[in-house]
Amino acid sequence: MDSNGKTQLMGIRNLTRRESALHSEVEALRWAMENMLQHSTCQSFGTDCKELIAMLKEPHAWPSFATELERIETLQICFPDFNITHVPQARNQISDFLSKTTRSFHMELNFIGCSIPVWLPKSPQV
Repeated sequence: MDSNGKTQLMGIRNLTRRESALHSEVEALRWAMENMLQHSTCQSFGTDCKELIAMLKEPHAWPSFATELERIETLQICFPDFNITHVPQARNQISDFLSKTTRSFHMELNFIGCSIPVWLPKSPQV
């Protein structure tokens, strides 16, 4: 997102099922951060997962995620003004749509762009 909270880039990737939904959230953030280093000067990320934000603020309170959080901490060094904010699902319809849609694909998906891909079956009413 830009400084006004407007989406600049979005991405989708269907990951294999993780140990928990929270593990998937952490993995998705790591993937997004790695890709933003290649595609954008993006410093601000949004999530509807309050637990993910809590993990980043107090990583030592989440010992079962130590390895994953260590990777994210290493990536954060590359983002001098890194910021992650909570975006409620009600205000995050595009992200929710992309997430739900990619789960239905039975082949690997990996996309980054500034708009919803035309090859997706339908688009949200946003």
